[in-house]
Amino acid sequence: MPTSRWPAGWAASPSGDPHRIPRTEPVTARTTRTVCLLRRPDGEPVPGDFAIEERPLPPLGEDQLLVRNLYMSVDPSMRGRLESTEKHYTHNFTPGSPLDGRALGVVEESRCASVPAGTFVRHQLGWRERAVLDATATDGAGRIDPGLAPLPTWLGLLGQTGFTAYAGLARIAEVRPGDTVFVSAAAGAVGSAAGQFARMLGAERVIGTAGGPDKCALLVKEFGYDAAADYRAEPVREALAKMAPEGIDVYFDNVGGRQLAAALHALRPGGRVALCGMMSQFGGDRQSADINQLIQAVLKRLTLRGFIVRDHEDLRPEFESRVAGWLRSGEVVARETVVDGLENAAGALLSLLGGGNVGKMLVRLGGSL
Repeated sequence: MPTSRWPAGWAASPSGDPHRIPRTEPVTARTTRTVCLLRRPDGEPVPGDFAIEERPLPPLGEDQLLVRNLYMSVDPSMRGRLESTEKHYTHNFTPGSPLDGRALGVVEESRCASVPAGTFVRHQLGWRERAVLDATATDGAGRIDPGLAPLPTWLGLLGQTGFTAYAGLARIAEVRPGDTVFVSAAAGAVGSAAGQFARMLGAERVIGTAGGPDKCALLVKEFGYDAAADYRAEPVREALAKMAPEGIDVYFDNVGGRQLAAALHALRPGGRVALCGMMSQFGGDRQSADINQLIQAVLKRLTLRGFIVRDHEDLRPEFESRVAGWLRSGEVVARETVVDGLENAAGALLSLLGGGNVGKMLVRLGGSL
């Protein structure tokens, strides 16, 4: 069963505004606990690379908000940001400084008339309990509607995770009715969304890979995949020959390396590849593949297109409207793996990198509304 649900103690505002909750007391906290990077990992990250520290909050300026974070997103892309390389599409984390990432919270104090206290917002200053945000900045606080879907969903299926899957399928790979679609890392946050969205966009057959038989069974039972293979148990090229003997039309790539190479051989002429992420290229056991296998792209006239979701913001209203409707109708399901407490946030990241999640990995912060 999906774990998305309304958090205990949630109540609608007496005013009927679903964006707001009442606030009865002024907030006096001027420091916040935050997760900091102590040192860059030497190989795979370990708990000792992180620490929780108390940091001061800046005074609230004009058009700024004090937000108490309720949920934080834990994302595979954070692995690249721990290194000094540029295998990501934002800034690196800096040793001695706080981590950051997508989060969702409630405004406790506001100096912006259009975003009053009690508003739910989504922003980029996670990995801390409270944050001061610019309400009017492009990358500042964005209002979300808890009346449309449960709060955790706004960081998962209705958040950047789901948006990545939707943009990759609808715009980059241009999924068409009758397509056979293959998704790697299919039990992860993006992969579990991609499989469901592919079906809703008209795919006739959806197949995926995941790590372990339990995840593969879950893909078929809960997320609507037609078949799934354990990439740890058999070569992906052989698995694809069994799951899609006539070939595939679309590959949604979260892994790169050997799985990308296998997909190149399985793709039919005119096939399309949406290059979303390449998690096989991180860590000590990096799974490389012979680049000469790209000759398949020439022989089959394939299209391989990389994308970064922030370049497709014009698609977001369509995405939110369609996916919210699919959620309400039960045609798609949201699944989260939720870890409680800021003190367990680093452990949640390490678990994610080891494949310990199904669906979206979130950290839920203490306290109720």
